[in-house]
Amino acid sequence: MERIDPVNYDVIVVGAGAAGLLAAGRAAELGGKVLLLEKMERAGRKLLLTGKGRCNITNDAPEDEFLKHIHPNSRFLRHAFAGFFANDIIRLLSSHGCATVVERGARVFPVSNKAADVVHALMQWVLKNQVQIRYRHKVEGLVIKDGKIDGLKVHSPAGRQVVHAKSVILCTGGKSYPATGSDGDGYRLAAGAGHAIETPRPALVPLETAGEVAQRLRGLSLRNVKATVWVNGRKAREEFGEMVFTEFGVSGPIVLTMSRLVVDELRQQREVILAVDLKPALDETKLDNRLMRDLKEHGTRPLAGLMRMWLPAAMIPVFLQQTGVAGGKPGHQLSAAERRKILLLLKDLRFTITGCRPFKEAIITAGGVATTGIDPQTLESRLVRNLHFAGELLDVDADTGGYNLQIAFSTGWLAAEACMRTQNE
Repeated sequence: MERIDPVNYDVIVVGAGAAGLLAAGRAAELGGKVLLLEKMERAGRKLLLTGKGRCNITNDAPEDEFLKHIHPNSRFLRHAFAGFFANDIIRLLSSHGCATVVERGARVFPVSNKAADVVHALMQWVLKNQVQIRYRHKVEGLVIKDGKIDGLKVHSPAGRQVVHAKSVILCTGGKSYPATGSDGDGYRLAAGAGHAIETPRPALVPLETAGEVAQRLRGLSLRNVKATVWVNGRKAREEFGEMVFTEFGVSGPIVLTMSRLVVDELRQQREVILAVDLKPALDETKLDNRLMRDLKEHGTRPLAGLMRMWLPAAMIPVFLQQTGVAGGKPGHQLSAAERRKILLLLKDLRFTITGCRPFKEAIITAGGVATTGIDPQTLESRLVRNLHFAGELLDVDADTGGYNLQIAFSTGWLAAEACMRTQNE
């Protein structure tokens, strides 16, 4: 295994994910001598998993709408987005053979539906700009002298060495999908430099529920439903769209979007209820009228058969059990009280949330390096000169829909430009 060239690099980027590839490529494009260190055996491993292997690259929403999907402090990213935004990453990928398409919800995907094509295009760009890449190189510590970054302590199959640099950009990711390399070691490096770390926790993560109802429904996907999160009896958030039941609870786009809030509320030991409205297009009066019409027209049929007009087949046994109504009962014999029970369950099917799945099943990480210690115009540390941060390592995250990858791309680009601007002054 070849040891790293001991020359003093202009920029060393740590982590070859979305933020790291953009940071390394842009710094080299601006004329820097750039080294990209990745502790895994290849680049972009997490990128390959995004969008279920299709890679939801970004979102085509206007910036003001885009910012509404970012937590906890979207203003921190305004400067990064001003310098490099959705159209810029689309143009960069297109110029290296990866065409894109805008789909439902303004989500942008590669035309090929292959995340590997996104990684390939970015790698072409990085290598064209003569970035030196070293895989299986783990950064064990920062070298800081007189309040300024001086280099990194690196461990590789060739042994340990110190590599010097004028600037360092940490793009090590969060703690989600740790098998891809993002196991949280960047937090240790940042904390060693004096930075505060907001507690990392899973986000865009499936949720666990009490009881056996979700497990009985596992595999069932619901479309066009409304889900509402109630915290200690107070409505906290609602989303409309698709969800799915699993062997441990609930998942799917609307659940993942609300999971950040749920996880934080559970950490405060508050009661969290997920209420699902299976018929959001109908208010109670209209739904009741429909139920009465169906019961009148098909009243000789048993209730279990009638329910196929209102529910997916898998949900019928659950409804019968929870309402206490016999499935063999003819529809015309249903009492007003029994009809009312069915109606309320159609509009308000409730699940008690008990927890979330672990980091290895979370799409992203909430928390991270506190943004109060970082200059938003340069992403430079306020504590250590020429040390920069980008990507999921930062305490900024977003809803599902391509927003998180754009944060990584934009912050990687901004950090690189700031590094090179400093060196050229």
